[in-house]
Amino acid sequence: MAQKNQPLDVEHRSGFACFVGRPNAGKSTLTNALVGQKVAVTSNKPQTTRHTIRGIVHRPDAQLILVDTPGLHRPRTLLGERLNDLVKSTLSEVDVIAFCLPADQKIGPGDRYIAGELAKINEKKHRTPIIAVVTKADLVDRERMTEHLLDVNQLGDFADIVPVSAQDGYQVDTLSDVLVSHLPEGGEFYLDGELTDEPESVMIAELIREAALEGVRDELPHSLAVVVDEINERDKKKDGMPMVDVHVSLYVERDSQKAIVIGKGGSRLRHVGSQARAGIEALLGARVYLDLRVKVAKDWQRDPKQLQRLGF
Repeated sequence: MAQKNQPLDVEHRSGFACFVGRPNAGKSTLTNALVGQKVAVTSNKPQTTRHTIRGIVHRPDAQLILVDTPGLHRPRTLLGERLNDLVKSTLSEVDVIAFCLPADQKIGPGDRYIAGELAKINEKKHRTPIIAVVTKADLVDRERMTEHLLDVNQLGDFADIVPVSAQDGYQVDTLSDVLVSHLPEGGEFYLDGELTDEPESVMIAELIREAALEGVRDELPHSLAVVVDEINERDKKKDGMPMVDVHVSLYVERDSQKAIVIGKGGSRLRHVGSQARAGIEALLGARVYLDLRVKVAKDWQRDPKQLQRLGF
């Protein structure tokens, strides 16, 4: 997106920061904490994020655009390969990279794999500053944190290392300052008040997928895709608010997974709809009738045609 036509203030910085890390490293939660409002889906299930989500931080001295990416991992499916390609293309275009490493987990093969990929990217282009962000600081004591910071320091050549906790706000403002310090001088990319550039249909789909992922077995998150088929506003209002019909398809890969999502007598699907509806109504500023349909798209993660149809 082109910058707005405005006089450049030499004290003002603007640019893009990308969060990268293995799945479930706390990237989306941290994005929401920095923006100050929920713009990215969070879940305790790995590989929750399927798209690059942009969250916009407005400051008097800067505009920081955060790009939350899917977890970088060794792919086992065509979907996994495409998500990795998405991450790598994003990393090559941003001003600063924030490598998230959870404090409650030891440095592992996944972290070393990502560190290697980041090193390769910097070999191919001008050097992009990389910040090591030690997430979930609230889950460990001081001794464990000290050990972890020493291990992180050995992992790569980082411009800064910042421990944070999105849950209690520990050093979130400090991280914002550090990221901004690596941005170029420039004017604003987005109007004041904009918190994300995600289309409403994508945000709705993500809210539903987040609700559907809670409390299900581990294999389901990778097999669940959500597509918004229609959004139609009604002519009449309810309690002075617009009324909107939202029709959504939830795709899984097997009949057994369909049964999990629907639940006994449809109980689970009703719960998903009820939980997601509150977020969708807040997003749209309207009363929402939410129609959810669960469909089987056999082995869609490995099928190029079905991946394209589902938006990947």
